[in-house]
Amino acid sequence: MSHRDGTGPPRPIVAGVDGSVEAVAAARWAADEAGRRDLPLRLVHAVSQPVPAHSAAALPEAFSAALESDGREWLDEARAAVLAHRPGLAVELDLAAGSPVASLVEVSRAARLVVVGAVGLGGFPGILAGSTAVALVTQGHCPVAVVRGRSGSVSWPGPVVVGVDDSVSSDLAIAAGFEEAASRGADLVVVHAWLWFTSDSAYAHARRHIAALEDLELRERESLAERLDRGRQKHPGVAVRTVVARDRAVRCLLEYSADAQLLVVGSQGQGGFSGMVLGPVSQALLYHATCPLLVVRPVAADAS
Repeated sequence: MSHRDGTGPPRPIVAGVDGSVEAVAAARWAADEAGRRDLPLRLVHAVSQPVPAHSAAALPEAFSAALESDGREWLDEARAAVLAHRPGLAVELDLAAGSPVASLVEVSRAARLVVVGAVGLGGFPGILAGSTAVALVTQGHCPVAVVRGRSGSVSWPGPVVVGVDDSVSSDLAIAAGFEEAASRGADLVVVHAWLWFTSDSAYAHARRHIAALEDLELRERESLAERLDRGRQKHPGVAVRTVVARDRAVRCLLEYSADAQLLVVGSQGQGGFSGMVLGPVSQALLYHATCPLLVVRPVAADAS
């Protein structure tokens, strides 16, 4: 992925920091991304002032000062961990004022990638518990990576797995998957799970017409091969394996990403990933994927 927008300075990798072990692990993961792309790493902590229960009440200045002091300490700890892992990496610290989501969304305007831990404390409570993760995916201005599962294993040797449907967003995910696999020296597994039926009983009935199903699957495979051509031409050294399965998207992706070092999906989907941003598929992947999840937004094409 290009690290410049063509005219301005390099777009940094941004990692959210909140003092949790998960956030430090995510920062190390982000440092590897920055190192591979020759980009600076920006560590961000948002100091969100709590709202008193009574409007007439005012928080003491010492309380606000303590919040800022904790934030600086957590940023320093994360920087130390990152530099121990990646000596010589350019690391910037950003103590922002405001809510975590609003702060990360704002810095994402000039970022190449925003990385957050799967579970957080302090500035990023309950990152996967509902609106926070969804807000970052839907409101951010660049791709978002949620690091969970083997977050401490930054050099996990598995493949990069890409989930594909028929959407434009998935084309961006394919491009990102090729580039991630190339930069990591990893294999690429492209998974397209499709069901043309809204219930298992309908699928069971349709299985009587095996020839028709095989024809549909052949067309799905041909379409997928055409969509992969550009990535193969740009990254001929990447070993690619394609999986076209008559299965539910969540189940299939979780299976093939079980040993992966990264799972890549688009931010919006059709077919196998209907309602990717707000629907049950994205929620299931955020909660249950055992490897880092990279959600690629359409704006990524403009940023590269």
